[in-house]
Amino acid sequence: MRILVTGGAGFIGSEYVRTLLGVPGGSAAGVPAVEPAQVTVLDALTYSGNLANLAPVADDPRLRFVQGDIRHPEVVDEAVAGHDVVVHFAAESHVDRSIAGAAPFVTTNVLGTQNLLDAALRHGVARFVHVSTDEVYGSIADGSWTEDWPLAPNSPYSASKAGSDLLALAYHRTHGLDVVVTRCSNNYGPYQYPEKVVPLFVTNLLDGHPVPLYGDGGNVRDWLHVHDHCRGIALVQHKGRAGEVYHIGGGTELTNKELTARLLDACDAGWDRVTPVADRKGHDRRYSLDITKISNELGYAPSITLDTGLADTVRWYRDNRAWWEPLKAANA
Repeated sequence: MRILVTGGAGFIGSEYVRTLLGVPGGSAAGVPAVEPAQVTVLDALTYSGNLANLAPVADDPRLRFVQGDIRHPEVVDEAVAGHDVVVHFAAESHVDRSIAGAAPFVTTNVLGTQNLLDAALRHGVARFVHVSTDEVYGSIADGSWTEDWPLAPNSPYSASKAGSDLLALAYHRTHGLDVVVTRCSNNYGPYQYPEKVVPLFVTNLLDGHPVPLYGDGGNVRDWLHVHDHCRGIALVQHKGRAGEVYHIGGGTELTNKELTARLLDACDAGWDRVTPVADRKGHDRRYSLDITKISNELGYAPSITLDTGLADTVRWYRDNRAWWEPLKAANA
C-alpha cells in the first residue's frame, strides 16, 4: 500500500507518519497493522511545518518527502499519482491567524482540498481520508455533537474546514470517490507548534514568562492526545465506511482555566504568571464530541489519560528546547 500524507511535516501529520512507519511508541495497541510499502509526505513547509518532526523516521527507506503546496494543482497531481490512499492533514489551522486574515485559510483549506479530491478521482485513489475538526459545529451549551449535527462554524478557520468537509463528502456522493471524514477535539502532545495553547503555555512557563488567558477562562474544550487521534484516524483509514463522518475525542473536558491550573502545576508556577487578556472574537464557548459511533463500529477508545499525557508533554518540551526555541525566536 502506498499512502500519501499531506501536511505530514506538521504536528498531527508527522505523528501519523511516525505511527505508520512503526516508530517505538507509534504502533500502540489499537492501531491497525497497515505496513505501507511507501509513505509520501507532501508538505509546503510553511511556518508550522518542520522536517525535524520527521527526524525519527528520516532514514526509513519507505519514506519519501515532497515539498509542495496543495494550492497548486500541478504539484498535487504529481504527488497523488501512484498512491492507493490519501490522508489529508494539510491545513491552515490557527483561529487567531484566520481572524487576522482569512485568505490563506480559504485558498489552502478549500481550494487545496478541491485540488486533492480532483487528483484522487483522476488517479483512482482507493480511499481519501479527510481530517477535520469539531470547530465546524460552532458551540454547544449542553450535551455532545453527533456526526449528523448541522454545521455552524463561527471563525474563518472553522468555516473553511466546514467547506472542505462538504466538498469531500460531495465527491463521494457525486463521483463515488471513497471518502471518509474524521472530526477531532483539541489535540496536544509533542511537536506541536508553540502558538497553540498547551505548547505556548508550557514553553512560556519553562522560560519564566507570563501566559495569556482569554476572557474569564470558562471556555470548555475536550482534550485529545495526538497519538490517540492518530490511532483513531488509522482505524478509520483501515475499516471506516465510505461516505461517513467519524468523531475522535479524548473524553476529558476542561475549562481553559482548569487547563491553565494543570499546566501551572506541571511547570511549578503560580497564578501570578497568568495575564488575563481580552477574549477572542467569536470565541466558541464549548466543544463536545459524541464518540459512540467510532467506538461501536471501529473499537476506538482513548488510551492516554490527560494526567499522563500532559505530564509526558511537559517533559518533552522541557527536554527538547532545541526543537522549540528556534521557532519561538523566529516569531519573537
